[in-house]
Amino acid sequence: MPTRNYNTHRTPMSTKVEATIEDLYKVEGKAELVNGEIVEMPLTGGLPHLVALQITLSLAAYAKVGRKGHAIGDSAAFVVKLPNRKSFSPDAAFYIGAVTMKFFQGAPVFAVEVRSENDYGRWAERQMAQKRADYFAAGTLVVWDVDLLSDDVVRVYRASVPENATIYRRGEIAEAEPAVPGWTMAVDDLFPEP
Repeated sequence: MPTRNYNTHRTPMSTKVEATIEDLYKVEGKAELVNGEIVEMPLTGGLPHLVALQITLSLAAYAKVGRKGHAIGDSAAFVVKLPNRKSFSPDAAFYIGAVTMKFFQGAPVFAVEVRSENDYGRWAERQMAQKRADYFAAGTLVVWDVDLLSDDVVRVYRASVPENATIYRRGEIAEAEPAVPGWTMAVDDLFPEP
């Protein structure tokens, strides 16, 4: 009885092509390049958007009085060179570097991530912790995790102590030392008036 050779008909292995920064330029809307894939990000809700805008405007006022750096708003891309990540798109940021028509080159010194309604639960917490680690590996000095549904509204993580956050609540003044020296913002100013 003849034996069958089951290996004679093979399907070719699929080869996945990694996305590039050039591919990222073609994306409409907010996205990041992570693990060789373009990760599109959902549109931001009203309150998270207004909070990110308030932070950006405060940083812009800070920069305008002769401080070195630029306030960067939502949907901007920062190109980085990490093994698993090639870009960031924070909700607000402060950047020290050249500004051209292209994406920002290098990480911002200060990045702000404002939680949207889907940024809760174990999976989201792991994702945010990994993203903070990536920010720090890329050279970001301070990351704000802004949680509008918590009493701990602003958690300030620093590259020097990445696992320990300084927490700011309503009625307090938050800061981003050493990334944005001398800049502060009242937590109450994050929330729009009714």
